[in-house]
Amino acid sequence: MSQSLTLSHPNGKLAGSIKLPASKSEANRALIIAALSGQESQLHNLSEANDTQLLQRLLQSDAETIDAADAGTVMRFLTAYYAITGQQKTLTGTDRMCQRPIKILVEALRELGASIEYVGEEGYPPLKINDFNGSGQKRLKVRSDISSQYISALLMIAPLLPEGLELELEGKIGSRPYIEMTLSLMKHFGVDADFSGNMITVKPQKYKSAAFTVESDWSAASYWYSLVALAQEADVTLLGLKEKSFQGDRAAVDIMYRLGVYTEFAKDGVRLLKKEHERHISLDFSDCPDLAQTVVALCAAIGVTVDITGLESLRIKETDRIQALQIEVLSLNASLQEITPGIFRLKPDIMQKKPLSFRTYQDHRMAMAFAPVGLLQPVEIQEPGVVRKSYPRFWEDLEKVGFDVKYKE
Repeated sequence: MSQSLTLSHPNGKLAGSIKLPASKSEANRALIIAALSGQESQLHNLSEANDTQLLQRLLQSDAETIDAADAGTVMRFLTAYYAITGQQKTLTGTDRMCQRPIKILVEALRELGASIEYVGEEGYPPLKINDFNGSGQKRLKVRSDISSQYISALLMIAPLLPEGLELELEGKIGSRPYIEMTLSLMKHFGVDADFSGNMITVKPQKYKSAAFTVESDWSAASYWYSLVALAQEADVTLLGLKEKSFQGDRAAVDIMYRLGVYTEFAKDGVRLLKKEHERHISLDFSDCPDLAQTVVALCAAIGVTVDITGLESLRIKETDRIQALQIEVLSLNASLQEITPGIFRLKPDIMQKKPLSFRTYQDHRMAMAFAPVGLLQPVEIQEPGVVRKSYPRFWEDLEKVGFDVKYKE
């Protein structure tokens, strides 16, 4: 992997059409559901993201030890999948993955009848998954303010449980659109569920085989919104996005409208054009936490003050994303501080023309969030290969719209 790359743009003008990668959130759910159905389903436009390619390989693997690497959805979805299918597996991952909590999911699966042991530290991977003997219990309470992936993992196996599942979500529901995406995909494959208030009910039933085409990734689109906002002139079309989407990160349309980007929907995707941006905004990322890094980096670069809530889940991602942002925006002469518990303020100042180098913390979103600053002046991105996790062609796509990309070993 290259140690760094330098990004610059000759004139700050962007034009062209980009085929975005497919949504790994949709793809990974579809893969698990298709595997649980036990039937052949036609899945089209599966994501080229490393996480999705990894999940495909692991679902076909007979190995006793399964390495989920740095993929959170893969770790959490496979924990539930192996448990309900009674497969004896040891499930592990990178050092960082083994620092990411999984206790809430493991305890819930144990209540349902799964036999799961911790190989190392209590509450964290690696896990040893043994057999499954239905406990007869169908009602669970699960905290819903940490990671929606625990909830999605439980929901996808719910139809196969002898009694089905009544899942009560405790506390503020974070990333609600991701839970709704899971339920929508379950319905596409023949399973009905009821989501009323804080209760989700899934009766015992069978998945059916179905064809499904994965939509382009709205998270990936967010970096292009940021690029358009920072460009001198822009007319960019992103292919494969839908106006009516399962993905919570479609919220980028409304957020980025306030930050200087107008969205025009067409049959084949969206067209992005520049407009005036606001100077001071407040945003809640509870339903779309993956957009937070993009927005923080953009606001720091264009001089927008933003008050932010809904960042609770960012502490347990690929890195502590709040801390990483607090460090990196300093290079842009901005500060990100927690002004009261749970409320952060990004306060920009005049950007200084000085050499800029951004660390990525083994986090794909850090690399792509700060890359658009290269429209204003040359920037160095350290460990750029991290983008393979969700958008392997990102640097090549930047070259298509005129960026000069120089790799350094």
